[in-house]
Amino acid sequence: MRIWHAMWVERIDKAIAAAEQRERERQQGERARPATPDWIMELGIGVGSPPSEVHVGGCHAAGKRRRAISREQALAALADGIRACIHCRPDTELGVLG
Repeated sequence: MRIWHAMWVERIDKAIAAAEQRERERQQGERARPATPDWIMELGIGVGSPPSEVHVGGCHAAGKRRRAISREQALAALADGIRACIHCRPDTELGVLG
């Protein structure tokens, strides 16, 4: 019985150590994650294709092909006729009318 319990205590200790390691890695990943940009430009498919949409930084509808842009770049893009995302409404956030 004593050996059986010792084996289970060892298994429990290993499981606790693994869970603590996963938590340390998760916290390290959160610290290393770059900050969410204020504005995003969604890019078209292919090399040299024009941008397709402007998004607010944390928009869930932004595609994978994107880059961070400044407020001025977002305003210029919207003025140039690049579409504003219908979900996050960057034009409203930027105060663009029409």
